[in-house]
Amino acid sequence: MILIPFIIVIVALSFRIVPQNCVGLLETLGKYSTTRQTGLNFRLPLIQKIRVVSLALQPLKLAGYSVITKDNADIGATVTLNFHITDPVKYSYENTNSIESMQQLVRGHLRDIIGRMDLNQALGSTSQINKDLATAIGDLTNTYGINVDRINIDELKPSAAIQASMDTQLKADRERVAAISQAQGEAKSIELRAQANNEALIATATANAQATKTRADAESYRIDKVQAALKNADQNYFNNQSINAFEALANSDTNLVVTNGQDLDQTGQNAVLAKMLGRELKD
Repeated sequence: MILIPFIIVIVALSFRIVPQNCVGLLETLGKYSTTRQTGLNFRLPLIQKIRVVSLALQPLKLAGYSVITKDNADIGATVTLNFHITDPVKYSYENTNSIESMQQLVRGHLRDIIGRMDLNQALGSTSQINKDLATAIGDLTNTYGINVDRINIDELKPSAAIQASMDTQLKADRERVAAISQAQGEAKSIELRAQANNEALIATATANAQATKTRADAESYRIDKVQAALKNADQNYFNNQSINAFEALANSDTNLVVTNGQDLDQTGQNAVLAKMLGRELKD
């Protein structure tokens, strides 16, 4: 009866379940013997054991660390990656810590890539750094029985001193751009006002010139009409106007009128012309 519990324990220790998407590494007296697949697997109690290794995709975030750019700027880098184990035997037995070795490989290549870039280039080339890093690592991690499926640079952050300097430079650049924009706006405003004033002066001069021309044309037209009317008037009309002119002179304050006797018959024409032109007759 005493042996029954002991037998039950021995039987229980003789089997090990290997979960889905995992493999079991069978070790006999501490030495690797064979690889067992998913399911229930037998082992010799106390002599053999099964080390379970997951083959599923695993995420890993590397602790932030410092890298130096080509222009000696200090940048803090944060990297995440996804990997899976491709060779459980290499992963478990050929390296004491394959994951740490993989992290060191990633850090080393990232330092090398960023070390060939200046600060501004590195901060603006995250996607390119991801590609270069994936290419650089390539199949190197297979040495550790691991394959890196994806690498992503989460953050490249300059040191506090560099960030403060960048903020100052950015502020100065913004102020310079704003000053240039303001100056350009004022210059454009002055140009538009000058253009508007010039156009107004030109329009005023054009209008004055047109008005002067119109008045001159009207005056010329009126004189032509007067002269045409005088040409068509007969001698009786001018005689009548002469009588009216002498009558007006007789009723005026003028004490003396001197005229050429030979041109006496032109007096009526002069009176008519002066009346039609709106001027006073002076002889």
